[in-house]
Amino acid sequence: MKVLAAASVAILGLAAAACGPTDEEKQRAADRRAASFTPPSVISRLDFGSAAARRFRALDRNADDVLTKDELPRQDSRLRRFDRNKDGKITETEFSEGMLAWFDRMDLNHDGTVTSEERRTAMAQEGEQGR
Repeated sequence: MKVLAAASVAILGLAAAACGPTDEEKQRAADRRAASFTPPSVISRLDFGSAAARRFRALDRNADDVLTKDELPRQDSRLRRFDRNKDGKITETEFSEGMLAWFDRMDLNHDGTVTSEERRTAMAQEGEQGR
C-alpha cells in the first residue's frame, strides 16, 4: 500500500510539473520581458516643447525654418495636419503649436505632465477615433 501511495504521489508530481512552464522556460520569458522593458516615464509640457523644437530642427534638413513634404518622415505623416494654412509648409510656429496641442490631448488629467500610461491611453483613443 505504501508503494502504491508513493507511486501515486510521484505520478501526481510529474503531472503537476508537466502542466506548468519549466524553470528554464520561466527564465527565458523573464529575459524576453526584460529585453523589451520600457520604464515608465513622465514628461512635462516644458520638456516636451523643448523636445519638439529639437525634432523640428532635425527634420528641417535644409535649415530654412519650414518643413516641406520631402522633409517629413513619411508621406502619410500625421505631422501634415499641423499645416494650418494648407500652404504645403509647416512653419516652426505651426509645428510647435501642433505638438503642444498633441501634448495637451495626451495630458488626460491636465496636470502639466504626461505619464507613459496617459500616452498609451491617448494613443489608443486616437487609434479608435481614426477608425
